[in-house]
Amino acid sequence: MVKRALLSVSDKTGIVDFARGLEKLDVQIISTGGTARILRDAGIEVMDVSDVTGFPEMMDGRVKTLHPRIHGGILCLRENHDHLGQAEREEVELIDLVAVNLYPFEITVSKEGVMLEEAIENIDIGGPSMLRSAAKNYRSVTVICNHEDYGHVLKEIRSSGVVSQKTREELAVKAFRHTANYDATIDTYLSKELLEEDILRTSFNEGVTLRYGENWHQEAKFYKDNNVTGPSLANAKQLHGKDFSYNNYIDADNALQTVKELSHEKPAVVVVKHNNPCGFATGNTLKKALSTAWDGDPISAYGSIICSNTVFDLKAAEFLSGKFVEIILAPGFEHDALEYLKNKSSNLRLLELPEFNEAFIAKDTYKYIVGGILKQSRNVGIYDKWECVSETPYPEELRSLSEFSLHACKCVKSNAVTLAYEYEEGCYMMLAMGAGQPNRVDSIRKLAVTKARENLQVVYDREKPDMSFDEYCQDVFSKCVMASDAFFPFDDSVIYANESGIKYILSPGGSIRDDEVIATADKLGVSLVFTGMRHFLH
Repeated sequence: MVKRALLSVSDKTGIVDFARGLEKLDVQIISTGGTARILRDAGIEVMDVSDVTGFPEMMDGRVKTLHPRIHGGILCLRENHDHLGQAEREEVELIDLVAVNLYPFEITVSKEGVMLEEAIENIDIGGPSMLRSAAKNYRSVTVICNHEDYGHVLKEIRSSGVVSQKTREELAVKAFRHTANYDATIDTYLSKELLEEDILRTSFNEGVTLRYGENWHQEAKFYKDNNVTGPSLANAKQLHGKDFSYNNYIDADNALQTVKELSHEKPAVVVVKHNNPCGFATGNTLKKALSTAWDGDPISAYGSIICSNTVFDLKAAEFLSGKFVEIILAPGFEHDALEYLKNKSSNLRLLELPEFNEAFIAKDTYKYIVGGILKQSRNVGIYDKWECVSETPYPEELRSLSEFSLHACKCVKSNAVTLAYEYEEGCYMMLAMGAGQPNRVDSIRKLAVTKARENLQVVYDREKPDMSFDEYCQDVFSKCVMASDAFFPFDDSVIYANESGIKYILSPGGSIRDDEVIATADKLGVSLVFTGMRHFLH
C-alpha cells in the first residue's frame, strides 16, 4: 500500500493536482522548500523534510534530503526483518513513493554567457540520490521522475491501493536512464569547462533485432533516438509486411531524406535501390509522380524502396501491379490502397510516416568507424549562392527544375551528377544519375547520359513521337539541367555534357581551374551556375 510519499520537484508541472490526488487517498506527503510552499498554498497538508530528519535545510538548500531517515525509509527492504527492526529502532518511517525531478542543469548551461558558478549550483545532488535509492528498491517503492506519469500512478493507487510491479519496473528504469543522461550532460559540460576536453555521449533506446545485417551472416539491431520528432524511420508505424533488415533501414532512410525537403505543393515519389535514388519525380497526381519516377530506371526499380510525400492512394497502388518492391513509405495510406497493397504480398512492408509538416530536430549525423565515431551537422540546404558565371545567361524559368536537380544530387553517392527534366509543365523527373564513381567524367558520360538514353528509349517506344530517337534525345537533353555535387577539377565534364546536348549546368564551383571551366562553357555556349555548396555523400 502507498501510505507515504516524498515530493520534491524542480519542474512543478502537475505537482499540485498529483499531491491533491494523493491526499484524497490518505497518503501522507513529505516535501521540501519550494515544492512544500506551493502545496501549502494550494491547501494541501505537507510535512517538511526537516521535520522528518530533525535537521534544517542547510547551506542554501545544498543539504536537505541526504539523511538516513530519508534514504533508510526509501531503501529499507520490506521483506527483510533485520531492516525493519533497524528502521523501527532508529525511528525511520517507510516511504512508499518518491516523485523527484532535477535542477535544470541542461537548460542552465545552454543559456548564452552562463557562468561556471551558476552551472555548478544547478548540479542536483539530493535529487539523483533519491531517484536512485527509490529505483534500486523498485520492488517496494514507486519512483517518478516525469510529470507525465502522475496520472497513471494515481489511477493505479485509486484502483487497488498499490502501484503494479510492472509499472514500478518501468518507472525504475526510466529513473536510472534519467540520472544517467543527467550525469552525462554534467560530464560533457565540465569536461569542456575544466579540462578543455570534448566529450560525446549519446543515448539510443528501444533496440530491436533486425532480420540480418548488411549481409546474411551479420547480426544487426536498430536503436531509437527519442529526441528526434517528425517524419523518421524511428517514428514510423509499420502497417504490414515482414521485419526489416539492416539494408532496408539504410535504403528507406535515403528515400525519406530525398523526398522530405521538397516543396509539398505537388506529390513527389522517390525510388531507391542500394542507397541511391534511381527514380525521382513530382507530378500532378501521385500515380503520375510514381510512374514517372519508375521510368527513371525501370530495371533498377525491381526490388526497390518507394517513398512518397503524400497519402498513398489506390491508383498509385494499382500502378505497382506486377511490380516487385520491398517497402513503401508514405504519410498515410487510403483504406482501399492499404488493402490492395496488403493483398499484393504478405512480405511487402508498408510504413506510415508522421505528417511531413512536422519539424526535423536532428541537427547532427554520426558515423562509426573502427576506433572512433564521426559527428557532423546535417547537410541542410541546396545552395549558398546563385551565380551565373557564364556569358550565356541561365534562364530564370529553369530555377525550380534546377532546385529539384540539386535536391536529387545531394542524395546520390558521390561523385554524383543528376539530369533533371521538366516532363510536364511544373512537373519534374530525374531522368538519370551517375553515382559513386572515382571520377566525375565517368558519372556523366558512362552512367548518367547512357542511362538517360536507355530510359528515353522506353518512353520513345511507348509514346512514338514524330521524330527519330536521336532527335528525341537531343530535344530532351537540350531542356535538361545537370547538377554536380562538387566542383569540376577540369573542363572535361562540361565538354562531355555539351556533347550530349546538355546546355544548363549547376556546380558548387571552387576549383583552381574555375576560370578554365568557365571559358570552356562560354566557348560551347553552355550556361553555368555556381552554387557555392558542395554535396559529397560518402
